[in-house]
Amino acid sequence: MKRFVLLMAVAGLTASAPATKPNILFIAVDDLKPMLGCYGDAEILSPNIDRLAARGTVFLNNACQQSVCGPSRASLMTGTYTDTTKVFDLKTLMREANPDTLTLPEYLRKQGYETTGTGKIFDPRSVDDQFDAASWSQPFLQNGSDEYFAKGYEKPKGGFHNPVVAKQNKELKAFMKKEGIKKSDEDAYVDALLKYPMVKPLTECLEVPDDAYDDGAFANCAVQQMERLARGGKPFFLAVGFKKPHLPFVAPKKYWDLYDRSEIKLAPFQEMPKGAPEYAGQDCWELRGSYSGVAPGPIPEAQQREMIHGYRACVSYTDAQIGKVLDQLAALGLENNTIVVLWGDHGWHLGDHGMFCKHTNYEQAVRSPLIFAAPQQKAKGTRTESPSEFVDVFPTLCELAGLPVPGSVEGLSLVPVLDDPAAMVHEAALEQYPRNSRFMGYSLRDKRYRYVKWVKMDYYGGERSGPMDANELYDYEKDPNETVNLAGDPGYKDVVANFERILKKRGIAQEQ
Repeated sequence: MKRFVLLMAVAGLTASAPATKPNILFIAVDDLKPMLGCYGDAEILSPNIDRLAARGTVFLNNACQQSVCGPSRASLMTGTYTDTTKVFDLKTLMREANPDTLTLPEYLRKQGYETTGTGKIFDPRSVDDQFDAASWSQPFLQNGSDEYFAKGYEKPKGGFHNPVVAKQNKELKAFMKKEGIKKSDEDAYVDALLKYPMVKPLTECLEVPDDAYDDGAFANCAVQQMERLARGGKPFFLAVGFKKPHLPFVAPKKYWDLYDRSEIKLAPFQEMPKGAPEYAGQDCWELRGSYSGVAPGPIPEAQQREMIHGYRACVSYTDAQIGKVLDQLAALGLENNTIVVLWGDHGWHLGDHGMFCKHTNYEQAVRSPLIFAAPQQKAKGTRTESPSEFVDVFPTLCELAGLPVPGSVEGLSLVPVLDDPAAMVHEAALEQYPRNSRFMGYSLRDKRYRYVKWVKMDYYGGERSGPMDANELYDYEKDPNETVNLAGDPGYKDVVANFERILKKRGIAQEQ
C-alpha cells in the first residue's frame, strides 16, 4: 500500500497543474444506499442524481471504509483507512486520535482554495464545535439558520414539525423522572419509548414546503454560498451535506405520494446467512434505542413497509434538493470548470437479514454510492464495476485538480477509471467493521465475491492482525441475497486463498 501511495505522490508532484484550478462541488448524502435510478433501481425516482450520473461515472462496486457515519466520514475526508484514523465509534475525536490528520478541504485550503460548506459533512461527534475548523477558509454552516427555512417556519425541533412530538417528549421526561429511568438504562428506556410512540417516531409526512425541513434549508444555503464563491475569484471547494434518508424519515407529503405503500416489496431473505458467525449481524439497535414504537423481536411487515416507504420518499426529497444545487451551478456558468462528486457515507439494511440501519459487513450496509462528474474525464455517462473505496476520493480529486497527493493519503486515484471504465486500480475493495470490542471483521469485495475475515484483536490498541475467529464468503453471481456462507466449501478453496493473499498484500489480518 505504501509503495502505491508513494508512486501516486511522485506522479502528482510531476503533474502540471491546470492554468485555472477547477472548482469542486462535494455532495454528501447521509445513509444513502445505491437505491438510485442510475444504479439500476427501477422503482426509485431520482432524476437529478441520475442527470449528474449521465455526465460522469457511476461506481457500482464502491465500498465505504466502515458502515457507520463518523468512521466512514473521517476515513473519506482524510483518505486513510479506519485503522489509521482510529475513529471506530461515534465519540472519538478525529484529531485527538490522530494529531497528524490532514483532511481534504484542509489540504485544498493550503493550496489556495476557498473551502466552506453546509449541512453534514464530518460527523459532528468526531470533530470540534466548528465542524473541524482547520478544514475551512470560511465558516462552515452545519445547521444553517432560520433565514434559509421557508417563510413562517424555523428549524424543526428534533427534526419534526408535528406538535404531538414536542408534547410527548415533555410527558416522557416527566415519566422517566418519576420512575428514575435514565437513557443509559437501555431496557427500561426502550420500554418507556414504547409508551410514548410519538416521542421520536420513525416517520413524518406533512404538507409543508421543501425548506420547512433541514435539507431544503441546506440547499438554499448552498445556492447562496455558491453565488458568493463564484464572485470571489478563487477556486472553491463547496461541501453540501444532506441528512436524508437518515432516520427519522421526514419529508414533505408530495414525496411520499410518489410511492404506493401497498406495492412496496419487502426484502426476500430476512434471516442471517447459514453458517455465518452470530455476531456478524446486528439487532436493529439504532431503531430500538433511538426511536419510539419499535418493539423487541422481528419488525412487523406493516412497520417494514412504512420504513421502506419513508426511505424512498426521503431519497426523492433529497434528490430534489440536489437538483436545486446543480441548477445553480449551471445558472452561474460553472459546470465546465467544476468537478462534482456525490457520495453516500454507507449503505443501509432495509429488512435484508432481518435488519434495518447499517453496522455490518454485509452488502447492503457496505456498498455505497459514488459518482464523479469531471469536465476533463474522457469517458462520460458510464458505469463501472471496477472496485473502489472512499479513501480514493481524496487522491482522485487531487489528480483532477492537478495537485500532488499528500504522503498521508492511503487511497488510490480513480482517474484511470474515469477515463476508461474497464480499468482497475483495486483487485478488491476493502472495508472493516468492529464488533463487541473484541473482533474486527475485514471485508474484501471484488466484482463477484465478498470475503470477510473476523480477527480477534485489540483494534483500539493499534493491532492490525490476530488469530482468525471466523470467516465468510458470498458468491453474488449465484447467491445475491447472501443466504449461505461458503467460506468452508471445498469448491471455493481457491477463492478464499486469493482473498487471503490480498489481505496479506495489504498488510492486515495475517495471523492464522
